[in-house]
Amino acid sequence: MDKPVTPRAAAPGPRRRDRHGRGMRGPIAPPQVPLAASRAEAFADLVQDSVERLERRWPQLADIDFLVLEVPRLDGPGQAWNDEAVPLGGTINAREGHPARVVVYRRPVEIRTKGRDERAALVHEIVVEQVAELLGLTPETVDPRYGEDQG
Repeated sequence: MDKPVTPRAAAPGPRRRDRHGRGMRGPIAPPQVPLAASRAEAFADLVQDSVERLERRWPQLADIDFLVLEVPRLDGPGQAWNDEAVPLGGTINAREGHPARVVVYRRPVEIRTKGRDERAALVHEIVVEQVAELLGLTPETVDPRYGEDQG
C-alpha cells in the first residue's frame, strides 16, 4: 500500500541558490560604471555638466531649475511638428513661488546627434541659448566659447 505524499513546505526566506547550485546573479556592471546608467540618466548628466560649466561664470543659475523632458508637448489637437520646427529646449519664466525653468527635450536632441560628444555639444548649446533668453543676454555673453563646440 502506497503512502500519500505530503507536499513539502516552501522554504522560508528568499531563495539563495538556483537549481544548478549557483548563487543569484548580480548586475552586469556596478552602479558607478557608465554602463549601468540609462540613456535618460546619461542625458541628464550632460545637462548637469553644462549647467555646472556655466554656474562658475553665472552663480545666479543656482536659482533656475533645469529639467529634462522626453519630448515637447503639442499645444492643440491635430497639431504636428515637422523636423525643423521641433523645439530642442525652452524656458518657463519665474512665477509666484516657482523659479524660472530651462527645459531640454531629450528625444529630439538624441535624434539629431550621432555620438556622445556631438550630443554633449548640442546640449550645451541649447542650455546656453535658453539661459541667455532668460537673462536677456546674447549666447556669446553667457558663454564666450558658444558655437566653438561644433566641428
